[in-house]
Amino acid sequence: MRLSLKISTRLAGVAVDLDFFFDPVCPWAWITSRWVTEVAEQTDYQIEWRFISLKIINEDRDYGTDFPTYYPTVHGLGFSLLRICAAARKSGGNQAVASLYTELGNRIHTGGLSKKIAADPGLDLALLRSSLISEAIAASGLDPKLAAAGEDESYDELIRTETEAALTRTGKDVGTPILTFAPGTDTENSLFGPVIATIPRGAQAVELWDAVRTMAAVPGFAELKRSLRAAPSFE
Repeated sequence: MRLSLKISTRLAGVAVDLDFFFDPVCPWAWITSRWVTEVAEQTDYQIEWRFISLKIINEDRDYGTDFPTYYPTVHGLGFSLLRICAAARKSGGNQAVASLYTELGNRIHTGGLSKKIAADPGLDLALLRSSLISEAIAASGLDPKLAAAGEDESYDELIRTETEAALTRTGKDVGTPILTFAPGTDTENSLFGPVIATIPRGAQAVELWDAVRTMAAVPGFAELKRSLRAAPSFE
């Protein structure tokens, strides 16, 4: 069956306030996702969880010279997990994606799996992957059969389409996450990031949200950056 590639800007009749494009294996996207989730719990806005693949973003680069040795393994894992997220969306909608992404991130990042892979690329990834997927699906309350979607190439076109949609909004010289504010409206605007090393909580989270959204809405605003950054903290 061919998947519908229509990109929705509404969830069950509710206007979407934010498109959040993520790859499950990106630690920076994970931190940013926990920040926007923190804000959503304190304010009244809706997030639609969308897909962007680091494997696709970097497919024209030489993994052998441009990246650490573990990157092909991690980016390949991310692509497989996005297939499962796509299957979750097909069966359970946006909330299923949100739940599954949360459980995957809790294990990959907060639980330290990504650090284990980086430290030892020779680990039995097949075993780690199987355990990760089965545990995350179970914790999400989703159908265990979704695990098979990790090898299902029928989802690849959807993942590529959403990746390209995200990059069309920001330009290609970016990574993950990509945020689109007020998607599908006259005030739609998008940014890569913000890249933050710790998860803002409480009032600080809302203050950052207001600041980022204000900057994104300024006509002509493109970039605000410094290259110094702390190691990601998932607490």
